[in-house]
Amino acid sequence: MANRLVEIINENARKFGEREAYRFCWKKNGEWESTSWIEFATQVETAAKALGMLSLLEKDTIAICSPNTPQILITEFGAFRNRIAVIPLYSSSSQAQFDFIVSNGEAKVIFVGDKNQYSLAYNFWKANPEQIKKIVVFNSEGLDMEADDTVSVSWAEFVKLGENAPEEVGREVNCRSERGVPEDMATLIYTSGTTGEPKGVVITHSNYDATIQKHIEFLQQIKDTDLSMAFLPMSHILEKAWSFFCMSKGVPMAINYDPRLIQDTIKEVKPNIMCCVPRFWEKVYAGVKEKISHMGPVQRMMVSRAVRVGYVRNLKYRRVGKKVPGLIEAEYRFWDKRIFSKLKKAIGIPNPNFFPTAGAPLSDRICQFMHSVGIDIIIGYGLSETTATVTCFPQVGYQIGTVGVPLPGINVRIDDNGEILVKAPSVTPGYYKNPEANRAAFTDDGYFRTGDAGYINPEGALVLTERVKDLFKTSNGKYIAPQMLESRLAENKYIDELAVIGDKRKYVTALVVPNFSQLRAWAENNGIAFDEPETLCRNPRTIAFMQSQIDSLQKDLAPYEQIKKITLIPHHFSIMNGEVTNTMKVRRPVVAKRYAREIEGMYE
Repeated sequence: MANRLVEIINENARKFGEREAYRFCWKKNGEWESTSWIEFATQVETAAKALGMLSLLEKDTIAICSPNTPQILITEFGAFRNRIAVIPLYSSSSQAQFDFIVSNGEAKVIFVGDKNQYSLAYNFWKANPEQIKKIVVFNSEGLDMEADDTVSVSWAEFVKLGENAPEEVGREVNCRSERGVPEDMATLIYTSGTTGEPKGVVITHSNYDATIQKHIEFLQQIKDTDLSMAFLPMSHILEKAWSFFCMSKGVPMAINYDPRLIQDTIKEVKPNIMCCVPRFWEKVYAGVKEKISHMGPVQRMMVSRAVRVGYVRNLKYRRVGKKVPGLIEAEYRFWDKRIFSKLKKAIGIPNPNFFPTAGAPLSDRICQFMHSVGIDIIIGYGLSETTATVTCFPQVGYQIGTVGVPLPGINVRIDDNGEILVKAPSVTPGYYKNPEANRAAFTDDGYFRTGDAGYINPEGALVLTERVKDLFKTSNGKYIAPQMLESRLAENKYIDELAVIGDKRKYVTALVVPNFSQLRAWAENNGIAFDEPETLCRNPRTIAFMQSQIDSLQKDLAPYEQIKKITLIPHHFSIMNGEVTNTMKVRRPVVAKRYAREIEGMYE
């Protein structure tokens, strides 16, 4: 087998048979339906034949724009059997983003999730009828196709196409599978890009093979008896690479369709492994702190004692591989039974194993708390260009405040300007048809320039400091790391989003999007009348209160790092307006331009 992902589903069907491969639920309060490995293999073979019926050539590309569904995986593995590459798009993409990626990636067939993404594909086809051979809609419920649409079909019709394919199509698919080589492009994933147009990152089968093998060697604690939840969008490299790793290990997956319902679905499914972004744990932590704040004095003392014991047991002993003293272990089990187990059950992870977390900084305070209560958040670092993981916490010896150690076979070094450089078999061969970007992205000796700044500590762990392009200098010549500030302040329950400002300015300020459910409760308790979010955000008492919340979290920072003034924004930063990326990273140039008046007001 030249490429692992071409045959892994068939191999697992032979190995695991009727065991569960994945489960899925379309709707809130719906039934979770389980699919076996044998059935999954049949679905992939049918999709492969259906793609073979669409006059696609080897090395063509198809695009998938959908919320998480099993059809994404079925289509991808079917495409791999045809030597066809897949372009994943976020289901929240704007028409402009969609058009650029589908056009630049030269997709011949578009798969969409439902009526919300159908219009994107239809509009693109109308403008580019010669490029698109077919549009396939995964979920046609409530969809009225346009009267002049001659290329769109439902998923059921696509499946029927594969089921009725002539035998020679099946033989051709098998021949294509055998002709595949490691250098074949598997995924063309477009970076969300905080500046400029997105770039198409070529991820080859050899990149995935290397990544999967390194994870198998490094993550010995993951077993095929675990249950993973696909929560992050499958268009995100972390979720995509993790899903392929789980499939390779035979780990069953529960596929979460609507990320807004994760608080419900996680309690229904009870996964013990799941990829997360820091914002998930920030919300969990804020919820826990809110609950503790309403406890009586005795209960708060008990929780405080329990967390201290958990810290000693899990971080002073277990973290470094030392035997836990009997008395500490006994007390920990006491608190685990009475407090920690109830907390984990309330979150929806009663038997947690492993929770990879990456994509943005997570405050050390939250990470330490989660480990103390028995939830092993595994901090990692990687990019689309590195096929996800470069570093992550080892099982023993991890250090909070770092992003872990490099996986086996991954070489990391720090450039003279502090930039992190990576060289490994999992690193992309380059950007799609973009020689200028490729020249800028690699050193003369083949290391990839990550764009992130950091250093390697004496124990060999990587410490991130900031995106190189995000670092800014105040007019007083002091460097500021805005992501560090944003991560620290995100743990406050009254703050939902914020963007730190201060490049070439006298001092640091911030645009702050409050958590309005918490802020409304505070306003009502303090007799502050308001009729809409704008009124609340303009109230001097509200501004003073929010500034006090920020001040409480930045006491230990140098004076030049501290946020001196804030402006409250009555709505979230918008993906559609380009203020944040699909992964919720602030596009600072766009925000600075869009909120120029508010920013200038903080420096008058």
